[in-house]
This record gives sequence, C-alpha cells and structure tokens, in this order.
Amino acid sequence: MLPEGLYKRKHFGTPESFFLITTNYIVLVLGMQFFAECTQINWFFWVVIGLLALYNIYKLRREREEYDKIRIIAYLISIAGMALLFFALRSGAQRC
Repeated sequence: MLPEGLYKRKHFGTPESFFLITTNYIVLVLGMQFFAECTQINWFFWVVIGLLALYNIYKLRREREEYDKIRIIAYLISIAGMALLFFALRSGAQRC
C-alpha cells in the first residue's frame, strides 16, 4: 500500500522569486520586440521598464520574508543578466 508519511510531507511549491524573475525577462523581451527593435528606442519602452521597476519594488516589499540571501543574490544576477540581454539584443538592431 502507501507509506504512512506520504501525505505528511511538505511541499513548498515554486518560490515567488522564480515568478518575479520570469516575469522580468518576459516583459523585457516583449518590450524590446515591440518598442526597441529599430536603432531608435521608442519612449514607451522606457515607460514599460519603469512600470516593471515599480512592479518589482511592490513584489519585493510584499514578499519580504521570502527573500533570503540566496534569493537576493539570484535576483541581482537576473537583473545583471537582463542588462546583458538588452545590450545583446540591441547590438543586432536594424535601421527602420
């Protein structure tokens, strides 16, 4: 049959920091595809990035107790990765 402790095990699920990092990358890539594809960056791209920053501040303050040292380091590495992704995708921008 089934072991006794099967239903007593804790499952913590996917951490909210994973969803925040994933949302950041998706919004960045979609914003770049729609508003920063040409050599000239549209002003609305910066509005999208600003709103994303406000969303990050809101989520970090709301779920402050979840962010330990390891998750903060992962979050900061993801921000640095977003900057690298921005410059990598902008290097291939075409003139429109």
